[in-house]
Amino acid sequence: MNNLKIIDLFAGVGGLSQGFILNGFEVEFAIEYDKDIAESYKLNHPNSTVYAEDISNIDFHKLKDKHKKVDVIVGGPPCQGFSQKGKRLSIKDERNYLFQKFIDAVKIFKPKYFVLENVPNILTTANGFFKNEIIQGFEEIGYAVNAKTLNASDYGVPQNRRRAFFIGTLNEKMIEFPEPYDFKVTIKEAIYDLPFIESGEGIKVCDYREVEKISNYQKLLRKKSKVVHNHISTKHSKIAIERLKLIPVGKGKEVLPEEHRTKSIFSGTWTRLKEEGIAATITTRFDTPSSGLFTHPILNRCLTVREAARIQSFSDNFIFYGSKTCQMKQVGNAVPPLLASAVAKQILNDINNES
Repeated sequence: MNNLKIIDLFAGVGGLSQGFILNGFEVEFAIEYDKDIAESYKLNHPNSTVYAEDISNIDFHKLKDKHKKVDVIVGGPPCQGFSQKGKRLSIKDERNYLFQKFIDAVKIFKPKYFVLENVPNILTTANGFFKNEIIQGFEEIGYAVNAKTLNASDYGVPQNRRRAFFIGTLNEKMIEFPEPYDFKVTIKEAIYDLPFIESGEGIKVCDYREVEKISNYQKLLRKKSKVVHNHISTKHSKIAIERLKLIPVGKGKEVLPEEHRTKSIFSGTWTRLKEEGIAATITTRFDTPSSGLFTHPILNRCLTVREAARIQSFSDNFIFYGSKTCQMKQVGNAVPPLLASAVAKQILNDINNES
């Protein structure tokens, strides 16, 4: 079946979109309220329409007149919180209106499928109250819904990142979630073909590091790229570099002398990644040693935007634009494309089985 179309609500830089693109889908349009991130999305998806607007101001009826064919709606509505002063908030509460906007879009466009992703505890909080309420909201408009937490590390992503997914099918039986793959990708396999630059080094575009053999993961993400983008290291303070020099592979602040201990509240703070292991969840602060497990396995610096993007499974031809802070936000908030791809593949298989 040709020209399968998705729309991406709350798109961010497009991690979910990329997962579907990897399976032959096209993005009909995307909505992202942050104008800088929307610009980055547009530059990486030049053939798609991007609405850089607050979704609460979007009239889906008007958009349907303009975009008539939609096969799948995807998106991750920001979680506004499900409790207020100890009281349970319904997803229909105005403070959780973004979930309702997603349901409204599905109701109006009536795609055959939808994929909603969110934080894992949405499935378990209040004994599954919100999970059941979300499922009920979609069942009322004719969808069979399956929900599960998936870990990106089970689907070829070198990162421990758990996300909840709801997959809906219109008037049909539920779609099963993908089975975990039988391999893991390590940090070494993910980033060791990128130049070994030090703190404060790097240029906007550089060559790959010469290695004897690139890994399958590196080959997959390089695609046809001849150069490396977004590989610039944050310039750490002198004291930060002194601390990092004292931390051996796989260790953290627990090995530091007392005078170097910080009061950081983050778990795994000042900890090096293990080259034969996987990363902890990439956040929007991966350039800061005190923010968590973001220090390069052997270099005395934190991850660059490109290294973090590799760990998130973005291909090298996907370029991040805007300020450094904005780029980190784009990478850290994204759904890993290879995780999204595993979900998209399940939907594609269902479509192919019907045709």
